[in-house]
Amino acid sequence: MTQTSTTASESTPAWPSRAWFRRPSTWTWLGFGLVLTVYADLAWRRRWMSDDGLIVLRTVRQILAGNGPVFNIGERVETNTSPMWTAILSVLGLIPGVPLEWISVVTGLLFSVAGLFFGLDGARRLYQPLAFHGLAPAGALVVCALPPFRDFATSGLETGLITWWLGGTWWLLVRRVSTVEGPRAWPVAVVVGLGPLVRPDLALFSGVALLALLVLLKPGRRRAAGLLAAAAALPLAYQVFRMGYYGLLTPNTALVKEAAEANWARGWAYLSDLAQPYWLLVPVLLLAAAVLTLVSTMDRTFVVLAAVPLVGAVLLSLYVIRVGGDFMHGRMLLPALFCLVLPVLAVPVTRVTAVLLVGVGIWAVVAAGSLRPSYSAAPRAVGVTDERAYWSRATGHEHPILAEDYADPPSMRAVLDAVRGVRGPAVLIQDYSTRSWYAYPTDRPYVTVAADSMGALGLLIPLDMRLRDGYGLANPFAAHSTSFPNGRPGHQKWLPPVWELANSARLPIPEGGPVRAEDVAAARLALSCPELVAIDASVRAPLTAGRFVDNLAGSFARGSVRFPRVASPPVVCR
Repeated sequence: MTQTSTTASESTPAWPSRAWFRRPSTWTWLGFGLVLTVYADLAWRRRWMSDDGLIVLRTVRQILAGNGPVFNIGERVETNTSPMWTAILSVLGLIPGVPLEWISVVTGLLFSVAGLFFGLDGARRLYQPLAFHGLAPAGALVVCALPPFRDFATSGLETGLITWWLGGTWWLLVRRVSTVEGPRAWPVAVVVGLGPLVRPDLALFSGVALLALLVLLKPGRRRAAGLLAAAAALPLAYQVFRMGYYGLLTPNTALVKEAAEANWARGWAYLSDLAQPYWLLVPVLLLAAAVLTLVSTMDRTFVVLAAVPLVGAVLLSLYVIRVGGDFMHGRMLLPALFCLVLPVLAVPVTRVTAVLLVGVGIWAVVAAGSLRPSYSAAPRAVGVTDERAYWSRATGHEHPILAEDYADPPSMRAVLDAVRGVRGPAVLIQDYSTRSWYAYPTDRPYVTVAADSMGALGLLIPLDMRLRDGYGLANPFAAHSTSFPNGRPGHQKWLPPVWELANSARLPIPEGGPVRAEDVAAARLALSCPELVAIDASVRAPLTAGRFVDNLAGSFARGSVRFPRVASPPVVCR
């Protein structure tokens, strides 16, 4: 009897074990789990679908319907900036019975949380060889505290995918060079090379990470060439497809936003719009000071690995500043900011760093609870704005997710009524002075809607209707027009509806509408310019092998074509 009791006692240890709670690694993982849970909860509470996210979903619907990666049937225009995000949603869109909007929202949230997890574990592995055991997720508090991180985790845009790729790429890099059991080098190179497919500007991070991989592994020339080929294979294959299919070197969005031009003043203002309201310099300096206290323990591998996201952050932020930022508060700078905090997402806890990390925690509480840009209370569709707050107010839904949630505002109801009321092929344009819609006859066998906001509308109208926006995202002519000198960031171009009438309507133009017949005639004359005729053919002509080759060859020069947005002959294309 006594022996049985002793055996049972030995085989069933007491719970909870005090030694288990005294392990520094236990508290590290508890902290990681807590911060991931908090971030997921905060992002879910701010769930929504942006109008720009709905633009992506119309392309996904076209793919699933068998019409190809286009926004309008028969018009090869790349309206989406992230080919990988479009591809992922197209695969997940095969799930029956689940609206694409919800698939996009939930996938973005999961990717965001996964990216934060990989970043945290990457930081843990970074400090592990230096014999630090207990780590606090201090840098992760920056991600949790800033509203833009929470807002764009579920916006339908590629932000969640970017977070996942940045965190996962750095995690793979750290694991490959800091542990014996790390993954093979060529799969790491493949993942590193995916940056341009996640978003074109992330090629900057890909280049830095690939250089670090070569520096740390020190492969021979032949192996280095193999790693470079593995990294470049998929982006190069897609680039050839883009040039032959769409006829451009870049996504159409880069053309619309004139990504090759510099607007430093507006870019610095965009950076200030993110940094100042949240006192962002405070946590950055505190985290930097915490890392500097550990400098005596750092080796060469640590320095190179930590430099990858830091250099990437500098390059990505400089690119965004150079092009003039964006109209969505903080969105375009989130990848750079996430890179900046990657090495300090988790920081070793010492007597010195503990005080600094407490300061970061205090800042996080204040920032999350009360720090906001001044326009958040009443956001408007001008300048830089709080996009989520704007659409929540405009639609009357706290969490606008489905396209139907965007159908209630008077402006949307008016265009939907016009679409439902049209009989037969026509070109629908709006009289901006009266907000009325007019239908003009056309010889084209479909309805064309000349509109501005196109995300929700693109999902609310049938796929066989053409939606040609004045901003140029799905309108190749508008994309090649000249910009407003001081236009809204990301919306520097706008081609009046008269151009769509010149392109699609049947002449003569009836009198009494919102346009003059002579303006339509001038625009039609402008559209006969050989360069614009070639652009139209690159987009609308049947995609034969010859057309693919012509598009590919012409893509090197086609992106530089511009024409005045005001049709006044003689028009000179340049």
